[in-house]
Amino acid sequence: MQQRFIVTLTLTLSLGLTALSFSAFAQAPLPLVDGEVRKIDTEQQKITLRHAEIPNLAMSPMTMVFRVKAPALLTQVKAGDKVRFTADKVDGALTVMSLEPAN
Repeated sequence: MQQRFIVTLTLTLSLGLTALSFSAFAQAPLPLVDGEVRKIDTEQQKITLRHAEIPNLAMSPMTMVFRVKAPALLTQVKAGDKVRFTADKVDGALTVMSLEPAN
C-alpha cells in the first residue's frame, strides 16, 4: 500500500513538473509595433526602423538597426514605407520577426 502511494505520488509530481515545463515555453504573442523603414541592407540582412515603443523589449521609441528573421522580409518593403512589425531578442540580437505594410 505504501509503495503504491509512493509510485502514485512520484507519477503525479512528474506529470505536474512536465506541465509546468510546457507552460514555461508558452509565450504571449509579440506585440505589433508601428514603424517606418529608414534603410534596408540586404547584404547584411538588416533593416533600420524608426519605431514606436516596443513593450516586450522595454524599448522607447527611437531609430535603430535590427536583424531580420528571414531575408525575404526585406523584399516586401522599401525605405519610407510605414510598417507594422514584431521584434524580439534572438541569440542576443534584436531581430524583426515579422513585417507587414501598415494600412
